[in-house]
Amino acid sequence: MAAALSGVLRVKLHSWQQAGLFHSCVRLLAADKELLVRLRKKTGYTFMNCKKALEKFNSDPKQAEAWLNQQAQKEGWSKAFKLQGRKTAEGLVGLLLEGNSAVMVEVNCESDFVARNVRFQQLVQQMALSTLRHSQSVALNQPSYVKGTLAGEEILQMKAEESSLKDVLAMTIGKLGENMLLRRAVWVTVPSGMFIGSYVHGTLPPDLPSLANMSFGKYGSLVVCQITDAGNKSNISELGRRLGQHLVGMSPVSLGSLEDESAGETETRMLAQPFLLEPSLTVGQYLQPHGVQVLDFVRFECGEDTECTETSQTQ
Repeated sequence: MAAALSGVLRVKLHSWQQAGLFHSCVRLLAADKELLVRLRKKTGYTFMNCKKALEKFNSDPKQAEAWLNQQAQKEGWSKAFKLQGRKTAEGLVGLLLEGNSAVMVEVNCESDFVARNVRFQQLVQQMALSTLRHSQSVALNQPSYVKGTLAGEEILQMKAEESSLKDVLAMTIGKLGENMLLRRAVWVTVPSGMFIGSYVHGTLPPDLPSLANMSFGKYGSLVVCQITDAGNKSNISELGRRLGQHLVGMSPVSLGSLEDESAGETETRMLAQPFLLEPSLTVGQYLQPHGVQVLDFVRFECGEDTECTETSQTQ
């Protein structure tokens, strides 16, 4: 009987050991799954690629992420080369305001579907932030406003968070599978006594909280304004928005002056145009009682035919 009892105890002990091993394996599998989910959420790569990376580096998330980025960059450059020349007629205008500076950029892609993708919006944001940092390094202690425009290789060579915009572009192309173009950027910085009006039309709501400081749309405008009446500073942001709406809707070619006589609906000088929101007045007439003077403006329409050269100017 003692022998039989001893055998039962050994069986139970073995069963308990197996059960403990089973629960340990379950805990390990749960931990691996949680790590996989976190890596997938952080990087955006597929579960299969994330799993492969974790297995390759013994579940080290930092090494796995670095390897995933390296592979994506290689694949992105390969795909970007293959897609060169495909038409990029869609995309977004992105607008970023910070303090006394404003940035507006245009990034093109092949389809409106991709333009609505959060990864494409993040590319637009990266370009805007890089342009903002560039402007802050140029516009220091200026007595008046400074405006700069960027295009081509100068945009591609600007730094993003950890690499160049050229690398970020290639990785985004690799992930989304469409040809893309960082087309143009403009930035404006103003001193005290001036303000920047802005407006974006065809606005897309940002899909992530991190993009909340950006505005995305198909049209965008910036208006540089001088406050001529120091006692009349109320509602200048609303006034700037209304002027931006006029720019988007009426598409002026030049600023003009208060002395210009209006040519009516065919007028292309901004100050002589009928004001979009009060057509009985010209823009110049609308501004006079508000104590504000328009000094400059920029209007972007996504996909429009125009040439953007690399320039900067101080007024």
